[in-house]
Amino acid sequence: MALAIFDLDHTLLDGDSDHAWGQYLVDRGLVDAEHHQQRNDFFYEQYQAGTLNIHEFLAFALQPLTRYPREHMEEERKRFLAERITPLISQKSRDLLQQHREQGDELLIITATNGFVTFPIAEMLGVEHIIAPIPEIMNDQYTGRIIGIPSFQGGKVTRLEQWLQEQHTDLVGSYFYSDSHNDLPLLRVVDHPVVVNPDPTLQRVAEEQQWPIISLRD
Repeated sequence: MALAIFDLDHTLLDGDSDHAWGQYLVDRGLVDAEHHQQRNDFFYEQYQAGTLNIHEFLAFALQPLTRYPREHMEEERKRFLAERITPLISQKSRDLLQQHREQGDELLIITATNGFVTFPIAEMLGVEHIIAPIPEIMNDQYTGRIIGIPSFQGGKVTRLEQWLQEQHTDLVGSYFYSDSHNDLPLLRVVDHPVVVNPDPTLQRVAEEQQWPIISLRD
């Protein structure tokens, strides 16, 4: 059994769940529209450039969860998943996941997008294991903070190493699928790096390293 690891946004999803959640909050009137959309777009541009301060971004992304009762935000999330995420799941992504299941591989999603958004997406995709920033809950309310190390850039490798120890497994025969140069630290430690609809920086590295380049868009 090998480990098949998948990035989420722009890899298994044909879009960005983090940015989509921010836009959903704006569209639903749950945040100040002008300010939130401006900051959401600003952080997304930083992510694309590889300069994102992940701690600042997660504080911004989780802050709206502190304004409303937990139950209310979880109901909003159900609507968000149905309206905004389901259309982003391609048949090619589903087929790739199924291919690895049939090979007997263990599936794992690893993402920098917070778990409030991504834990249920992993369930939608039928993937049991996910590593993501874990939102802190105290007194049945989101605090706006995370628990532990953010799974972003080198933090993905750190969180994965912790997970491998907990699961008593290793990276022998492992795959990792990603679209982003932010994931180069993890792409370089697996046995089978696979690049999916890559950004220009990752495209260049993949060509230099002769890594497979695929598309999961329908």
